Amino acid sequence: MIRIPRAPLNVAAASHPGTQGRQNEDRYSVSAYRLSETSRTASVFAIVSDGIGGHRAGEVAAELAVETISHLVSQSDGSRPLEVLDGAIQSASEAIAATAKDNTQHLGMGTTCACAWVIGNRLFTGSVGDSRIYLLRGDVILQLTVDHTWVQEAMEKGILKAEQVRDHPNQHVIRRYLGSSKAPQVDNRIRLAKDESDTQSRSHQGLRLLPGDVLLLCTDGLTDVASDREILARVRSRGSAANALQFAAQGLVDLAVERSGPDNITAVLLAVPGTPRPKKKKINPWAWAVVGLIVLCLVAAVLVAGGWLALDVLLPHSPTPTPFG
Repeated sequence: MIRIPRAPLNVAAASHPGTQGRQNEDRYSVSAYRLSETSRTASVFAIVSDGIGGHRAGEVAAELAVETISHLVSQSDGSRPLEVLDGAIQSASEAIAATAKDNTQHLGMGTTCACAWVIGNRLFTGSVGDSRIYLLRGDVILQLTVDHTWVQEAMEKGILKAEQVRDHPNQHVIRRYLGSSKAPQVDNRIRLAKDESDTQSRSHQGLRLLPGDVLLLCTDGLTDVASDREILARVRSRGSAANALQFAAQGLVDLAVERSGPDNITAVLLAVPGTPRPKKKKINPWAWAVVGLIVLCLVAAVLVAGGWLALDVLLPHSPTPTPFG
C-alpha cells in the first residue's frame, strides 16, 4: 500500500496516564493508505495497545506491537486483510517474547492489541486481550470485540453476572496477550448480537460502514469507569465532524480522569464522513389494517358504482312519450 497524508475518515485520539501517577504504557497509531498507484481505494489502519508488566517494561511491549503490526500491514496490498492481520499480530507477539528473553529487565512484559482496518468502506478487525473496539451507529453503541479475561469467561459459563464484574478481584486477569510463551489466538469476531455464535460473529468481517458511523478503539482505563451509554453520549454530544471529533476523544479521556481512573486511558475515534440516513418509520400493524380496510371499501364502492352503470347501459330503456299534435 502507499502512504497518503490525509485519511478518508475523520480521525482523533487522546491518551492520559491516569490519576495514580503511573507511566503511560498505552500506545496507539493511525495510518492512511491507498491500495496501489492505480487504485483509488483508500484504507485506514488503527491500533491501540495496552502494555502489561509495569516495571517489566509494558510500554516497550506496546510500542513494539504498534510498530510491528502497523509496518506489516503497510507492506500488504489489502487483498487478504484477515490473513495479514493474524500474521502481523502473531509476528508482534513473537518479537515481544524474543525481546523479553534477551533482556531480563523486560522479562514477563506483554501487551494487548485492538486493530481496526477499514478498506474502502469495509471493516476488518483483530484483537488480543481486553482493549476494545466499539461501533457507534446513530443512537446505538455496540462492543464489537470480546474481552479475553477471566471474568468474561466466567460470565459466558454462567459463574458471574454482568453486574458482578466491575468490582471483581479477577477483573483484570487477562487470558490472552502478545508476548506470551505460546502465541495467542487472534480473535476475528465482530459481535453484533449477544446471542450469536462465534461463526456468525466471524462472518461479519468486512462489515460495511455507513455515513455517520464512528469506531472507537480504547483501553480498559476508559471502560473500567465509564458505561457504554456514557461513552455514546459523550461522543454524540460533540458530533462526528472532523473539527468536533478531537473534542469527543478528549472528552472520553476527561470522563475517565473525572472518575479518578487509576489506569492509563486511551481513546481513538474513526468517523465516516456524512450524516446518518434517517430510519424508516415502522408502521403499526393496526395502521396497515386500517389502510387495507379503506382500500377495500374504495374498491367495493367502485365495483358497485360500475355495476349500476353497467345495468343502466344494458337494460332496455322505456320509450319517452311523444305528445301528439
